[in-house]
Amino acid sequence: MASEPARTYPSELPVLALRQTVVFPLTLQPLAVNRPMSVDAVNRALSGDRLIFLALQNSDKDEPEPNELRTVGTIGAIRQMAKMPTGAIHIIVEGLQRAKADTITKSAVTMLAVVRPLPEAAARTIEVDAYLRRLHELIDRALSLSSGLSQELRGLVAGIDDPLRLVYLLASLLDMKAEEKQKILEEDNLTAKLEAVAAALGREITLLEMKNKIESTAQQEMTDAQREYYLRQQLKAIQDELGEGEKTEIQELRKRIADAKLPEAVAKVAEREVDRLERMTPASPEYQMIRTYIDWVLDVPWSTTTDDRLDPIAAREVLDQDHYDLDKVKERIVEYLAVQKLKSRQSAAPPDVASGLSRTTAIKGPILCFVGPPGVGKTSLGQSIARAVNRKFVRISLGGVRDEAEIRGHRRTYIGAIPGRIVQALKQAGAMNPVFMLDEIDKVSAGFQGDPSAALLEVLDPSQNHAFRDHYLEINIDLSHVLFIATANQLGTVHPALLDRMEIISLSGYTEEEKLHIAKRYLVPRQLEENGLSPEVVTIEEPAIRRIINEYTREAGVRNLERQIGAVARKIAARVAASDVAPSRFVVTAASVPDYLGPVKFHREVAFRVSRPGVATGVAWTEVGGDVLFVEARLLPSGHQNLILTGQLGNVMQESARAAVSHIRAQAAELGIPTDAFDGHDLHIHVPAGAIPKDGPSAGVTMATAIVSVLRNQKVREDVAMTGEITLSGLVLPVGGIREKALAARRFGIKEFILPALNEPDLAELPPEVHADMHFVPVATLEEALKVSLPQKVTAS
Repeated sequence: MASEPARTYPSELPVLALRQTVVFPLTLQPLAVNRPMSVDAVNRALSGDRLIFLALQNSDKDEPEPNELRTVGTIGAIRQMAKMPTGAIHIIVEGLQRAKADTITKSAVTMLAVVRPLPEAAARTIEVDAYLRRLHELIDRALSLSSGLSQELRGLVAGIDDPLRLVYLLASLLDMKAEEKQKILEEDNLTAKLEAVAAALGREITLLEMKNKIESTAQQEMTDAQREYYLRQQLKAIQDELGEGEKTEIQELRKRIADAKLPEAVAKVAEREVDRLERMTPASPEYQMIRTYIDWVLDVPWSTTTDDRLDPIAAREVLDQDHYDLDKVKERIVEYLAVQKLKSRQSAAPPDVASGLSRTTAIKGPILCFVGPPGVGKTSLGQSIARAVNRKFVRISLGGVRDEAEIRGHRRTYIGAIPGRIVQALKQAGAMNPVFMLDEIDKVSAGFQGDPSAALLEVLDPSQNHAFRDHYLEINIDLSHVLFIATANQLGTVHPALLDRMEIISLSGYTEEEKLHIAKRYLVPRQLEENGLSPEVVTIEEPAIRRIINEYTREAGVRNLERQIGAVARKIAARVAASDVAPSRFVVTAASVPDYLGPVKFHREVAFRVSRPGVATGVAWTEVGGDVLFVEARLLPSGHQNLILTGQLGNVMQESARAAVSHIRAQAAELGIPTDAFDGHDLHIHVPAGAIPKDGPSAGVTMATAIVSVLRNQKVREDVAMTGEITLSGLVLPVGGIREKALAARRFGIKEFILPALNEPDLAELPPEVHADMHFVPVATLEEALKVSLPQKVTAS
């Protein structure tokens, strides 16, 4: 029989597009309507005969196109409607008749379809009756497996005699994909519909059986764990009575404690924790925490040290093999070893029983801080020091550390707590007297978790670090035998109290000659080896290295120089690998360097930059070494004696410019400047590289020279650079970083260097080749500096 044989329907109906939902005939379905197109379709149906065409859409679009709807759907009647405060509409629709849309049209937010009913035959055959009986059996099985299903469903299903109604009811209730439900709706054969629903119901029963099995297994595992606990307790009691038993985990820990030769205080703590562990069950959450703590206590090398190499001459040879120059650092390490050697000779006493250390290692290690620009070898120097003194080397990177617990560790009350980096490094080293490299100590910053610098105060204080206390271990740890070496690019960001505890050793930038020696002795051989080449195949001539230094790098260190040499080696390696014959000899000359590295990257542009009046060459200290900067000054007509400062200048630099202007205006006649030179003019001072912030007083002399140059309309000498702070009275005060600034000026081809007279003692630190290439002019006043940079005074009119 047909589901609705006598009823007729309009040929055109509003369309309600459904996402992931299929409404079947002979069923009731609640729907939430939110989309404007759907709301319009519901309103059209309610204003007429309440009939609507329900079709599944193939996409998840909010406004689907007609070709994105399935043509076979259901004609439904809206039985109830309720409007929500949010504007959405909730409706209950009754599926009346399967139908097919011959055409679907869309305009604005309206979608209409021309539909025709698709009657369905529900003839009762033996096969249909067999499927019905099978469905009732499956429903009974599903109800027996799931307590969440309503028992009223059994009576509801049992009262349905129409096979088509039963198919559609079960299809709407089962957890099936929308595509599977749509196939059931489109299927014309009743037997096929019954088979599809039976298969879906069978899958649901399989899932229920699997769920029950998992729950039963979990319950059984809990019961087994309890049973195992009781049996273990009984077994332990029997073993205690018999005085027997296998070697347990507790016995292994006690043996480790005995073999570790721990200091007395540490051994007491370890034994106490093992006693607590013995009284606990392994199932206790605290059991593993205590076990992990004991492992950490035993992993610290409390009584293990390495024997120092006390031969200062041999240690110096090792340092010279690894690094060129850096005499200050090498001398300091040699002095430390010499003192240790003398101390060991003076004392013939046996080893210190209390500390477990020999007299050789009982001397406190120095706490050094290497300060210098990147690439000068600070980190690698620490490795060489460890090799020279025959100690273990451990590097601790402090860059970006914001949490105090990174140094001191987390307290054991926290889940997942571990010791701090100091204890972890001792475990890694396997000895109590390693070389600790505290890398990038100037990059430590305070956070809401605490200030790591405050924790380092105890670590780096010789009077306190013999009893360093980690929050996790809560045991005194002797760090007095550790040789601490910190590295930094600048000292301005280091905590003052921390700075006071370290011995500062400055590592300035290298000269061209030093870079040449380093490249020949270390960089070139290392890069040839790393790239699979040999000195017999590749030769980089000395002029080629000099050209790479001067025209392809501009740095205080040698990191970028090694990178460029590596680029040359890789180019040669590619040519060798591409050739089938034996490699020929490659000679890199100065003229062939661009063939490997491309066009020149850095030019000596001093002459070009100071080719006009009002431009002076200055030098500055930066984190990456010294650098040359140019100060420009211009007079602007039709002004009001305003001073304009640009180039991201800091407050100190702006004040230096104002002081220079005031002194020049006060001494205009003596400086050969018309007294009315500022009348009706503004003065603009600019320091190029405007994207880089600049500050400090050392550019005072340079700014004053640029101002006098533009007022005299006289060019500054192109081979002169200068530095120094200027006062309101025209005095030149000392500044820092003379070595770095002089090296930077030499890299730019400067021949005459003006510096404060009070900085003249700093010239003793400069290498001989710098003194040979440059002439240094100490000055005490601005007038003395102008005699050198602007030698020909213009008489004021």
